[in-house]
Amino acid sequence: MLISPIAVAQTGNPLRRLLHADTARFGRILRAPKQYRVQIIYTQINRDAQNKPHFRSYTYGGANLRRYFYPASTVKLPAAVLALEKLRGLRTQHPALTPESPVRIDSAFTGQTRVVRDSTNSTGRASIAHYIRKVLLVSDNDAYNRLYEFLGSGTLNAELHRRGYRHVRLMHRLSVGDQEPGSRHTNPMTFFAASSLRIPVYQQPGGFFAGAWPQLKLKGEKIGKGYMQGEKRIEQPLDFSTKNYISLASLQGVLRAILFPESLPAERRFQLDTADYQFLRRYMAMLPRESEAPRYDSLEYPDNYAKFLLAGGPAGPLPSGVRIFNKIGQAYGFLIDNAYITNEAQGVEFLLSAVIYTNADGILNDDKYEYDAIGFPFMRDLGQAVYQYELKRIRRYRPDLSQFRETQRK
Repeated sequence: MLISPIAVAQTGNPLRRLLHADTARFGRILRAPKQYRVQIIYTQINRDAQNKPHFRSYTYGGANLRRYFYPASTVKLPAAVLALEKLRGLRTQHPALTPESPVRIDSAFTGQTRVVRDSTNSTGRASIAHYIRKVLLVSDNDAYNRLYEFLGSGTLNAELHRRGYRHVRLMHRLSVGDQEPGSRHTNPMTFFAASSLRIPVYQQPGGFFAGAWPQLKLKGEKIGKGYMQGEKRIEQPLDFSTKNYISLASLQGVLRAILFPESLPAERRFQLDTADYQFLRRYMAMLPRESEAPRYDSLEYPDNYAKFLLAGGPAGPLPSGVRIFNKIGQAYGFLIDNAYITNEAQGVEFLLSAVIYTNADGILNDDKYEYDAIGFPFMRDLGQAVYQYELKRIRRYRPDLSQFRETQRK
């Protein structure tokens, strides 16, 4: 639908203009870019007469592929995608296997833990689908660790690299102190036909990744001036060279591949079916209180619990009409959000990915980070600035977003 003549394109970077035009909100960050390690990618989406999306990206802070930041929970999104893809591939030999198949997880190496039941699922059992729900709804760490164990670190890295996401190094579970050699070992798993766990449909033995970790030649992997190790303070930077990494461009690339697979060449697409894509999109946008299984208390998990851009900060609702398909991360002073933000009624859609580091005392692991004072306000203000710009930005064709309507909870 033609809504107005296309405007003469402004020269320069609109993202940079938005930041510099509001020094009250962004001045602190602009004056100390090295301290805050800010990287932003803002991607405009313009539809043609056939509603085909066309993308144009703008960056701030370089969005440098080799400038290190700790990605925290943002790594859970590619794990969720690849887990569904692996299941789809396995079904050619094991047709009874589905994302909802109950799974029993055993242990075969030091530090591994078993899973027989999952009380948050209506079946009382764990499943790959249920782990993905928990990952996307509230960023559950244990759920990610189970996806990591299903895939193995070798598969995680190789499959992302194969699709062109080369600046990726995923090498450990989250929040359990995972390190070598344990991070190379994965648990044995058995998938069953029903919750009685009597008829196995697929068995995966424990695995071991013997290969070399990706060598990325990253910059700035030693962070801070010290860190806490238990009660002891170590007076040297924390070395992140043995921790996860995925570039901001790769994060947004994975998000785009889930939302707009047809916009990518075939070799860069994930091998998912329509139901898989709908499942991922539904739970990326769903609010915790809308979930029936798992159930979440809205006081503990408000609408903006995992929506930093546009809505970060004190508990509250999203702006009216806004839906956010995203995955956030928060750890070691880093805040990250990787989002597709829409308002169908207003004809607005855009991709926005950002990272900021807030750690004034330079000490890591002391739980003294300026998330509330600086990080969340920055994410909220950045999202609002771009959203307000998008509300006014002239498009030749109004986007038809009906393809995402099916992801809404009935």
